[in-house]
Amino acid sequence: MCPVRNWTKLDPVYMVAGMSIVNIHEAKTQLSRYVDQAAAGEEIIIARSGKPVARLVALAPKTEKTRPLGLGVGRFIMPEDFDAFGRNEIAERFDQS
Repeated sequence: MCPVRNWTKLDPVYMVAGMSIVNIHEAKTQLSRYVDQAAAGEEIIIARSGKPVARLVALAPKTEKTRPLGLGVGRFIMPEDFDAFGRNEIAERFDQS
C-alpha cells in the first residue's frame, strides 16, 4: 500500500480541487509541459509563495462569423463598364512587346 502524500504550498506542484497549482519557478522551468497540458484542456494555476497569481488555460478557438451579404447596397454605384476600365491602355502595353 502506497503512503498518502500530504501536499504543502511549498511543493513545486500540488493539487487543489482537481486543478494543478504550480510554483512560479516550476512553471518557468517546465513551461512547455504546462502549455501542452493547458492546450489539452487542463487548467494550471501559477502561484507565488503559495498564493495564486495567474491561470494558464487554453484559448478558445477563434470562430469567424460570416458576414451577411448586401452590407454595401446603396453606398456606392458600380459603373456599367467597370470591367472595360483601362482596356485600351492594357492592350497597348501588350502590343508594345
